[in-house]
Amino acid sequence: MFGFRNDGKKVKNMNIIDKAEPFFMPQRIDAVNYVTIKIPCDKMDEFIVRERRSGNSYNYMHLIIATIVRVLYTREKLNRFIMRGSIYQRNTISVSMDIKKKLEDDGEQVTLKFYFTGRENLQQIKQIVDNEIEKNLKNDEVHTTTKAAGKLVKLPDFLFRWAMAIIRWADRHGLLTKSLINASPFHTSCFLTNLKSIKLGHIYHHLYNFGTTSMFISMGKEKIEPFVENNKEIKLGKFLNLGISLDERIADGLYMGKSLKLLKDLITNPDNLNIEMPEDGTIPKKLIKKKAKKEKKLKKKEAKTIKKEEEKKKKKIKPIKNKQKYEEKLRKSKKKKEKFISFEDGLDSKNNDL
Repeated sequence: MFGFRNDGKKVKNMNIIDKAEPFFMPQRIDAVNYVTIKIPCDKMDEFIVRERRSGNSYNYMHLIIATIVRVLYTREKLNRFIMRGSIYQRNTISVSMDIKKKLEDDGEQVTLKFYFTGRENLQQIKQIVDNEIEKNLKNDEVHTTTKAAGKLVKLPDFLFRWAMAIIRWADRHGLLTKSLINASPFHTSCFLTNLKSIKLGHIYHHLYNFGTTSMFISMGKEKIEPFVENNKEIKLGKFLNLGISLDERIADGLYMGKSLKLLKDLITNPDNLNIEMPEDGTIPKKLIKKKAKKEKKLKKKEAKTIKKEEEKKKKKIKPIKNKQKYEEKLRKSKKKKEKFISFEDGLDSKNNDL
């Protein structure tokens, strides 16, 4: 009530456009933007194989969740939500996810929510995710979300409708209890769906108007696709596509663009996920320096290869150093030929007269 909530703090001192947008677009579905991020799998595969040799078993899902957590920690605006026209900064970093106990049509579906501080490294994030999944895959285990939903489902339809109306009203006015917010998968920083596990490609999932989710990420099955290397050769590579749905009201386009670029940079350089983050929410300078050095080395290599190729072409073609001199020589040779021809013509005419 009056701007106070259990799951976030109201953002103040905002600029005019950011403050006005939620009133122009009151629902999340009005303000959703969709984007695809294509991630090359070669570096991720190398990292996974290398880590397995040292005893750490990772998969694509672990890397993507770790990247999401890191981006939400360093790019705070992505961890915001909007309620009744007001923008709130979330107190925690959480990722929700649906899992099936059995990959069958009638298999029980469980919705999990993982909580993070944002400073965890990849190994710590993997432990949190795996422990929660393992605990809820047991047949006798009932998740808190399922328990809460089970109580509501047992009600008659008209009472269920009234109960949901009361919950929505309480949520809009900041009166929803902390226990219900923790049990709700829709009150989360990011909702992730792993369609790769059922061998489907990525999709663009809608954002729920119920709850506070401002970001939905769909992870599809990897594909072999053609790509252009160094703007020259066409090659084949393995790519993983992420379909991302974002509430555009939480941040401007420039901020969103930089955040998505950071997400791609982190997932394509998974070694950086092993480093713990500092408490102030900044990216460690070591990572930036390493990345800058790598980029410089790559640029130098590219420049050297381009120079070598150009030199080879020059040797093959053997270009003329001075075109003007060559053209003058041609002109002089033409004139000499013309004079010689005219001289021969004159001799022929004299012989005829004789």
